[in-house]
Amino acid sequence: DGVTEVLAHRGESLQDKFVEIPCSEDYDSHRRFEGCTPRKCGRGVTDAVITREEAERIRRIAERGLSMGGSDGGASILDLHSGALSLGKHFVNLYRYFGDKIQDIFTEEDFALYRDVRQRIQQRIAQAFGISSASMYLTKPTFFSRINSTEAKTTHDEYWHPHVDKVTYGSFDYTSLLYLSDYTEDFGGGRFVFMDAGSNKTIEPRAGRVSFFTSGSENLHRVEKVHWGTRYAITISFTCNPDHGIGDPVLM
Repeated sequence: DGVTEVLAHRGESLQDKFVEIPCSEDYDSHRRFEGCTPRKCGRGVTDAVITREEAERIRRIAERGLSMGGSDGGASILDLHSGALSLGKHFVNLYRYFGDKIQDIFTEEDFALYRDVRQRIQQRIAQAFGISSASMYLTKPTFFSRINSTEAKTTHDEYWHPHVDKVTYGSFDYTSLLYLSDYTEDFGGGRFVFMDAGSNKTIEPRAGRVSFFTSGSENLHRVEKVHWGTRYAITISFTCNPDHGIGDPVLM
């Protein structure tokens, strides 16, 4: 896989680590929003925004929601905004499929915590890139992921392919991941890998760790296959285009 440099070890608690890299041209083919569209690009990691205890509470939200369904393959998703939930080889709308039972699974406190965490991550990204957090909008898809070593059954389970978020989801300008479990303790494999020319830079997940980066081709990345255990994370992404903005999820 070429040279591998670890940007963030599981065992260390990082206040703030930020690496600036040149922006790709991906943003030029989209409408630019002054004061938000990346002019400074890069990637950051922090263990100082979300506590491990908060990460545990958020993981329980994911566990409760995903216990209602789950993929036949190794990767399951739960999107509280759209209601998308992996079920077998397909997806269902959690809110339509389970109706009023949703009130027994999630609480208003769950959604308030989700909102609070999203706001803190948004502020941290804005600070790192020197933009105003008010000019950023939550965008879709924003989702929990649960990955284990079960063999892939459909292409949706093949999470390990290299990709660029801006190419995959045109609206993304800034991507963040909040890890909800620990590398080598809860699961093996499953590291996050930035694929740079001539070398790989990896982030070892740790509960409460946030990694964030500009969404263009400057940050081509993939996730290693999980070999054992279960890896939980949540992807929270932001756009500069208000037309692509979404509200925080609300308890139906």
